[in-house]
Amino acid sequence: MRSRLLLILLCTFSCLAAEKPNTRAIKLNLAALEFARQLIKEGRAVPDRKGAWRGDKPSTAQENEFIRAHGFNEYGKWHLGIDNRHSAGSKAHYKFPFGDFNSLHRCGLLAVKARAHEYGYGDIEAAADQLLVEIQINRPIR
Repeated sequence: MRSRLLLILLCTFSCLAAEKPNTRAIKLNLAALEFARQLIKEGRAVPDRKGAWRGDKPSTAQENEFIRAHGFNEYGKWHLGIDNRHSAGSKAHYKFPFGDFNSLHRCGLLAVKARAHEYGYGDIEAAADQLLVEIQINRPIR
């Protein structure tokens, strides 16, 4: 009886674990983090305000043109997340964009931070937060 109860509990826990969404599907893109830090050091960070990302983020046509001209490796540098459920040669592989292919945008990082928090990607949220601090240190925003 006791072993049967233990078996039922183990099955219950394993079923619950299987139903839990895979919040680790998207990983922090370390190359993009370093690239973003370099952009900040070079003064290529736009200190725009919260909510401006809607107008600043690249359109689908701009994304496609950038990929055509520079490839997916360069495209990936502009995204703090990598989704390994999709191939590296697809736009779906890259998540959490933060710039317009010329400059990093503070509002883009604010959007990344909010979405990463919402979906439980603490490492990406923390990276966006670090970059926001680095922007403030290099170019204080009033």
